[in-house]
Amino acid sequence: MYFSNFHSTFIYIFIFIPPIAHMKSCKLASFFQSLNGSVQITILSQREISRHNLQIGSLARAGNITAARMLFDRMPNRDVVSWNAMITAHWQNNNLPESKKLFISMPARNIVSWNTMIAGCLNNCLVDEAFAYFLEMPKRNVASWNVMMSGFVKFDRMNEAEKLFDEMPERNVISYTAMLDGLARNGKIDCARKLFDTMAVRNLVSWAAMISGYVENGRFEEARYLFHQMPEKNLVVITAMITGYCKEGKVEAARSLFDGISHKDIVSWNAMIAGYSHNGYGEEALRLHILMMEVGMRPDHATIIALLTACSALSLLQRGRQSHAISIKTRLDSDISLCNALMTMYSRCGSIGDSELVFQTMQNRDIVSWNTIIAAFAQHGLYQKVTGFFLDMEEDKFIPNGVTFLSLLSACGHSGKANESLQWFNLMVSRYEITPMPEHYGCLVDILCRAGMWDEACKHVKDMPFEAKSSVWGSLLGACQMYRNLKLGEVAAEKLLQLDPKCSAAYIMLSNIYAAVGMWQEVTRVREQMNRCGLKKQPGYSWTEISDKVHIFLVGDSSHPDIGRIQFELKCIGLHMRNSGAEVDVSYCICQ
Repeated sequence: MYFSNFHSTFIYIFIFIPPIAHMKSCKLASFFQSLNGSVQITILSQREISRHNLQIGSLARAGNITAARMLFDRMPNRDVVSWNAMITAHWQNNNLPESKKLFISMPARNIVSWNTMIAGCLNNCLVDEAFAYFLEMPKRNVASWNVMMSGFVKFDRMNEAEKLFDEMPERNVISYTAMLDGLARNGKIDCARKLFDTMAVRNLVSWAAMISGYVENGRFEEARYLFHQMPEKNLVVITAMITGYCKEGKVEAARSLFDGISHKDIVSWNAMIAGYSHNGYGEEALRLHILMMEVGMRPDHATIIALLTACSALSLLQRGRQSHAISIKTRLDSDISLCNALMTMYSRCGSIGDSELVFQTMQNRDIVSWNTIIAAFAQHGLYQKVTGFFLDMEEDKFIPNGVTFLSLLSACGHSGKANESLQWFNLMVSRYEITPMPEHYGCLVDILCRAGMWDEACKHVKDMPFEAKSSVWGSLLGACQMYRNLKLGEVAAEKLLQLDPKCSAAYIMLSNIYAAVGMWQEVTRVREQMNRCGLKKQPGYSWTEISDKVHIFLVGDSSHPDIGRIQFELKCIGLHMRNSGAEVDVSYCICQ
């Protein structure tokens, strides 16, 4: 070896020295050191390599991929762990192509290297590429089979997952758990239970997957039985049971479980708050949220959605605005599902302008977003806005579905556009090939009946491919009351009472039809029959929110402290309405 100009040039030679060859490498180092210090050799020991590997992983988890890569590139000698750490760091920071480049350039690979690439592809929804790496592997371990099978399960490719599970040369508790979770989530709950029963060893995740599967498939009693058998209960399975109790409407039992949790996480708080919201206990949901804030728990998007659901049901606009402010403060307002819930809340609270503002400022939209804004304007009877959004939706390449057309029909109903409702119904069937559901027929029949188009309404009732539901007969009966159609009214009432013998509204409307045509004996007969069944007319009520206080107006009650002022204002409004030619009856006002 010939070296020239040693005193003016510094040469760095990086040599990888395995621990076994340490003695020989020391002699080689001594040789270079004897060259008057002109050559410097940098060598990392195995301990230093391990320390660098840990630093790479730490930097990557912190999102500082640039620093991690600089450290990796400066390492004079690396082991396979170094390469695996850097490959993982890149795909975890959304740079799978760089992971692929490093994988190709690796001097040597182990099973972890291949497993890492499979996981990276699955993380980027590239299931087929992940499977290609799996098939190319020279050797596999049980983790290789598990990660690939779990990937198939995650993306609902259960046939391939089951095939892989059957081919596994060796299985562990993770293999069984992933498989039974996939079966349960795809409705094969009995197959999942058979697999669960064959497991020699079960862990907490196995029990949680099986119990959650029962809850999600609406088989709560079996979930509860298995829950009591579970030797040790963790937070995940208790939260699943809270959800199950709430689905069954047993919110008190759910709250009892919730209160028994010593260390609650955000998921358990959300489960209980959402359970209250979906069971009509909006006030309790809001109170629980206040308690959650008091203990220092930070809300996530699911929390805000549950709160917005409660505010929607109670028409609490100001509380809904507060929830919106929390979402902005916590930087959750870009979540699509949360924005959809915001639009619904503002619409149901009467602030349709805010619904549109949320929609217009959304960075990303899905089909639910379009359906939500169309439904919002449909509920307010703004037909032109609804059709305008429908056209915009088509321009954005979103394909309308059955929910979209149900909102369009609803808009026609609120606007009294019977002919247009027939056009939308026919467009749904002919152009988009959407099979009408009972809700579509019910809405259409209601519109046609209110417009007095009896022949069209009866034709669509006969054309229904299934037995007409109570909503359809209820619509017919309501229209018959409006137009005093005795013959059809009797038929509709009979059908409605066959489907729902406890429907007090059917008796009331039929009685009103008889009264309108002067058949007082029939009125008495219907009223007596209603009394024999022990039915009473549910009183109607409405409410409004003023200065964070809800005022309920209930038929038959005049106990509100401001009843005099309210009645005076109602008479003034009624006078203005009469002057405009409207028929008004404000002879009574009852409040609570």
